Amino acid sequence: MNDLDARVVPVRPGALRRAAPALLGYAAVRALGLVALALWSGARGKDAYTLLTARWDSLWYTRVAERGYGYEVRLPGGDVHSDLAFFPLLPWLERLVAAVSPLSYADGGFVVSVLTSLAAAWGIFVVADRVYGRRAGVCAVLLWAVLPVGIVQSMAYSESLFTALAAWSLYAVLTGRWVTAGVLAGLAGLTRPVGLAVVAAVWAAGITSLLRERACARGHASAPDHVSARDHVSARDHTSFARDRSTAPEDGARAGERAGVPANARRVRAPEGASRATDISGTRLRRVLGMFLAPLGAAGYVLWVGHRTGDGPLGYLDVQAGWRNGFDGGYAFARFVADKFTSLPSALAGLGLVVGVGLVVWLYAVCVRQRQPLPLLVYAGVVTALALCASSYFGSKPRLLLPAFPLLLPLALALARLRTPRSALVVGAVAAASAVYGAFWLNGSGPP
Repeated sequence: MNDLDARVVPVRPGALRRAAPALLGYAAVRALGLVALALWSGARGKDAYTLLTARWDSLWYTRVAERGYGYEVRLPGGDVHSDLAFFPLLPWLERLVAAVSPLSYADGGFVVSVLTSLAAAWGIFVVADRVYGRRAGVCAVLLWAVLPVGIVQSMAYSESLFTALAAWSLYAVLTGRWVTAGVLAGLAGLTRPVGLAVVAAVWAAGITSLLRERACARGHASAPDHVSARDHVSARDHTSFARDRSTAPEDGARAGERAGVPANARRVRAPEGASRATDISGTRLRRVLGMFLAPLGAAGYVLWVGHRTGDGPLGYLDVQAGWRNGFDGGYAFARFVADKFTSLPSALAGLGLVVGVGLVVWLYAVCVRQRQPLPLLVYAGVVTALALCASSYFGSKPRLLLPAFPLLLPLALALARLRTPRSALVVGAVAAASAVYGAFWLNGSGPP
């Protein structure tokens, strides 16, 4: 719908009921993964809960929550690992949980991760539902749940929190809620460096909406007097970022309903006689305010780090350099992959990496070909570029791609075309494989 005329306002109880199959399916997949982890860890004499809450980045977040910033580790090679590399929203929430409950900071991180993973699943559902329909929305959530590195969604990491904020910010953009989109984008910018992807999506949508609005205004000014107001409303509807469509009719959909719009949604229009100029002015103000709010989280933290380190606005880049993190256009990753082909055993791993990167690029190309809404394309493109073209530890790249859920929408559409028994069989088999792999991975190298 167009934010200049009307928008769909879902009735809240019905919205949760509509998302229930996706959320229940997601919870079942995650429960399966946790059971597999507990069994595998028990067989190896390890504690599954410790693996989820007290290893790798989880320890850094917990330390920040408990003691604040200022801790660093100097390595023999000269690298400096500073806790300033970790954005503050997750530690803040861990501290909040510990303050209002008897739980520890590590427990708080786990609670936040579990709750926000459900929020992320719901956000992915409403985005996919709006663009492609309910069945595709359920499939998108299940595909996100069964990703090979899906166990990270249950760890005291920031991926689930970030994905929840990003998904709901994108949904707010698609539905014309600019201030909400800006606030959520700002919070995403306080969660991970890739929050820039959400900011870029909000700004791309805002600028495009403004340009289309001006084009419509020029068309209105030059239109003959006999053109009806209904014609102008139809023209304005093309400014929508989400075309409500689906590959198959919704169960129980009434004739004339568009896929992706809840059956219990109600359409709200401006009162008769209301000033259209006032409506347009208010929309522009909300859009500008949302665009202004979107980068404040990331910019505020980066500037604070620069002030704290005394290195100015680029101080955060120096902090990341201490972790050997940077953006080199994928050169270091390409060299890493090429080195795998120097011997026969590792060549298989190199081939797997090439296939994996090719699959990611192909999925994004399909997203473009299927004409996903611009905010989704911008967001997924930036997340993918930052993950693949960063010079960080290469084993973390699958985890860094976890928030790029729009890449799953083409697969969700394909899965939605299958009959329910067949799609359930596919999801069940992949979920079992993902649970086993997650347990194996977390008991081994795991996510750095």
